[in-house]
Amino acid sequence: MTSVYLSSYIYKLKTSAKHIADRIRLMISTKQFQVGEVLPSTRELGQQLEASFHTVRKAYHILEEEGLIKGEQGRGFTVTKQTSMLDKAERLEIGGGKVQALIEELVGYGLDDSEIELLFQEQLDFMEWPERIQSCATVGDNKEMASMLSSAINKQVGVKSSVLDITEMEKAASYDALFVPIKFMNKFRSLSETMMIIPIVHMFDPETLYKITELAAIQTIGLVTSDDESISKIINELKLMIPFEGSFVAGSIYGRSLPLFVRETDLILYTQESAKLVEQKVPEKSRIQLNYKLSDRSAEMIRSELWDQ
Repeated sequence: MTSVYLSSYIYKLKTSAKHIADRIRLMISTKQFQVGEVLPSTRELGQQLEASFHTVRKAYHILEEEGLIKGEQGRGFTVTKQTSMLDKAERLEIGGGKVQALIEELVGYGLDDSEIELLFQEQLDFMEWPERIQSCATVGDNKEMASMLSSAINKQVGVKSSVLDITEMEKAASYDALFVPIKFMNKFRSLSETMMIIPIVHMFDPETLYKITELAAIQTIGLVTSDDESISKIINELKLMIPFEGSFVAGSIYGRSLPLFVRETDLILYTQESAKLVEQKVPEKSRIQLNYKLSDRSAEMIRSELWDQ
């Protein structure tokens, strides 16, 4: 997005930091500013809005405190998240205050309840939101492994997605975009005419692998999952990535119980889906959570293709 477009979009606003922050927040949430995009400099935007660069800087700091943008010396302010980190209660409280103030103003102009309701509905119906991806899903060998990959995408790129296993072709067709491990691309290629398919290359987080290999004295590694089907697939991946000559034992959680081997194993590796139970019952020094990490290329493809609308 060019700074000229930004200026034309908000030139009618009052030039207070709050109003500028409100409008830029809207443009971020509706994907007009993309994750990774650098905002116009404070001086440049200030000149276009006939506001001081101090005011623009204050607006940027408001958004930075909300976690939407981040300032970097020599680069300026960059969009880091598409949505506010406020929880639902905080959002409703802020929204309620703004709606109440607007309704009081409209009542002052003589509008009655039905006219106000009609205006709100008309504005919602005819608001020209930019076209955007509404729903995304991440595919995996099963739901557990899809969840691990979905978490990596959310952490690295700021995109949330539902999870699907490779058998859910019919359900997959209902989404606007799919994140598909590259080994499954042929299976889902037929959907590419009606939706966006983004191939993903990923591996276990290298930091996790380093931690495992540093524990040279370990003779046995235990793996805890929430799904039995994850076990062989995860162990095969680990064997390809770490030079471990000991033995693996593995099992899945059952209700609130861990596999019996946990008490006698040197190190427990565990998945996100089994984390709550493992972290309650296994000391921190004896466990490592397995997480995926996207390749740089895959992360960049999501940023460029998903938000380039």
